[in-house]
Amino acid sequence: MGKNYLLRLLLGLVLFLSSCHKKEQSEASPIEVVGYRIRTQTIAADFEFVGVAKSSHPVEIRSRVEGYLQSINYTEGDRVGVGELLFRIDPSQFEASLKRAKGELARQEAILWRAKRSLGRLEPLYEQNAASERDRDNALAQVLAGEATVIEAEANLTQAELNLSYTYITSPIDGLTARATQREGTLITPSINGVLTEVSVIDPIWVLFSVSDQEVLQGRAEGKANQLILPGEEGYTVQLRLADGSIFPYKGRVNFASPTLDPQTGSLVVRAELPNPDGELLPGQFVEALVSGASRPDAILVPQTAVFQGQKGMSLFVITAEGKAEVRQVGVGEWYKQFWIIQSGLQPGEVVIAEGTNKVQNGSSLKVVSMRQ
Repeated sequence: MGKNYLLRLLLGLVLFLSSCHKKEQSEASPIEVVGYRIRTQTIAADFEFVGVAKSSHPVEIRSRVEGYLQSINYTEGDRVGVGELLFRIDPSQFEASLKRAKGELARQEAILWRAKRSLGRLEPLYEQNAASERDRDNALAQVLAGEATVIEAEANLTQAELNLSYTYITSPIDGLTARATQREGTLITPSINGVLTEVSVIDPIWVLFSVSDQEVLQGRAEGKANQLILPGEEGYTVQLRLADGSIFPYKGRVNFASPTLDPQTGSLVVRAELPNPDGELLPGQFVEALVSGASRPDAILVPQTAVFQGQKGMSLFVITAEGKAEVRQVGVGEWYKQFWIIQSGLQPGEVVIAEGTNKVQNGSSLKVVSMRQ
């Protein structure tokens, strides 16, 4: 028993002396870290949204008259120009209606000519009191009625000419065509199956994206706190990142923002317009909209490597005037390049640990070997 007790006593003494030596050694050897001095600066505030491309001018091509679809005169999916023939409706019945309208006009003009001749013969007799006033009035009424009938016949002729022209369905714009919804031989009825295709302008092209209710409220709050300066509606520049990660070569601008939130999605619809001369962007294509133009004045930035998840939230180490490490909880915002935007918890002039936090504990002695820019 005496020997075992003595052995345990010696072992405990050795461990105690060893720990004291390590403590003295740690106190004598500060931990080397890289520091970063806090300063304020104005930075760009860029935002990313998922958007979808839309035609800036889509036009439904419809038939305005009923008839059998005689021919499809374009290549589906190709570009077409203004006035280019797209479809042909069988014109036979409309050609017949036009001839009938011309004949009716000629008949009414003949009736009017006869009425005017009768009035012309009656006028001298009336002046010589050889014809009654009633006869003269009746003759004049025949002329006026004939003139009205001729006007009506002329209108019917114009309508017949229009109906015949509607059998030639042309493109009203320059654009990209969709597939034809009907095939040759189909009886086209305007109110039932009158939509034949769609032509879409893709230069310029629109991109629609949504800003959530939370993002709208956050932007307003940051604006009131002077943490965010928003430009006017047309002050935003929009660039697109495509699905393969490449950047669309043309930039555009926001040209519309909905004044109200969509109650179904709880978001605000924003529209940007971009040049698309090569037709690289197609309607329905999903993109990432990179929106710039806003700025953050007097922003406080710290390297991302300085911030870590603490017990009470996001934290970092501040280097005190005595060269000690002090854990500081901070409020973080968004990322900016390789930095965190700090919204609360730091003041300009303070120094934080930018690199080496994994070796540091609260209260550790530090040696700043360099300052990160």
